[in-house]
Amino acid sequence: MSGQVRPASELLDRLVAEARAARERAYAPYSRFAVGAAVLAADRIYAGANVENASYPQGICAERAAVAAAVTAGERSIDAVAVVGSSEEVTPPCGGCRQVLHEFGPNMLVLAESRSGSRAEWTLAELLPAAFGPSSLA
Repeated sequence: MSGQVRPASELLDRLVAEARAARERAYAPYSRFAVGAAVLAADRIYAGANVENASYPQGICAERAAVAAAVTAGERSIDAVAVVGSSEEVTPPCGGCRQVLHEFGPNMLVLAESRSGSRAEWTLAELLPAAFGPSSLA
C-alpha cells in the first residue's frame, strides 16, 4: 500500500465482519450468490449488499452499494474495502466495481473473504493496473 498507512488489524477485522453481516442481508433471488461489502473511510465503516432485479442489468453490486453509502455520508476518499462472497473461493471485486473503487482510493487495501473464512488481500492498484481515472481526463 504505497503512500498509505495500513489500517489497524482490529479495524480490518471489523470491516470484514461488517461485510459478512451485509452479505446476510443481500437480495440475490436469481443468482443465489450473496455478496456483502464494507468500505473504510476516515475510520468509519459503510456496508452494502448486492441487490438483484428481475431485469438483470439493473442490479447493484455490494461494493458499489457500500461506496454509495459512504458518498451519501459525505466521504470522498476510501482507505479499504472488504468483500465477502458466497463461494468457497475468495471473490475480489468485479471489474466495474474496481473502476468505481478507483475513483475514491486508487491505492486502497482490498480484502476478500470466502464463505469458509479464507482471506486474500491486494491493493486496488494490483487488481486494476493502468487504471482509467480522473487524471486520464486532463
